[in-house]
Amino acid sequence: MTGKKFMNGVANGETDILQQLLEILAETRSEYCVVGGLAVNAYAEPVVSLDLDIIVAADKVDQVAAAAKARGLKVEKFEHSLNLTSQKSDLRIQLQTDIRYQEFLSRSIEKEILGYSLRVASVTDVLQGKVWAYLDKSRRRSKRQKDLADIMRLVEAQPTLESQLPANIRQELKE
Repeated sequence: MTGKKFMNGVANGETDILQQLLEILAETRSEYCVVGGLAVNAYAEPVVSLDLDIIVAADKVDQVAAAAKARGLKVEKFEHSLNLTSQKSDLRIQLQTDIRYQEFLSRSIEKEILGYSLRVASVTDVLQGKVWAYLDKSRRRSKRQKDLADIMRLVEAQPTLESQLPANIRQELKE
């Protein structure tokens, strides 16, 4: 079974929503990079997730949202994201609109993740995004615990990253 078939099987995908997104990004000539748990999979042992967190160049977000809507995707706006979903897939795409992530685009690299060739934030940027998410007390505890687990996965895969963590997170990883 290929990575793409696996990903779409897990997402109950009647349609390949991730491929649709990649086509939209190409059509709109949008610079992007993957962050979040799927990006962690590019640097550590993969874990299945139905969330795809992605950064799109700020000046292209509206164009990407319009193209997604035109393809039948549901677009919902939240404080720091635009969420794209389809009734034909359980994969949830979150376009992060928090301006802090924009600088990740220039350091992103091409990586293979579950059969897809994707632009992915650098490992240090993925770690930084996970730290921001973990430290955000407004997030659900279960999400923050997943962020901490992702931080741990990255540090286990690349131990030198531990020195970039805030002291309180380094301590939590030792407990």
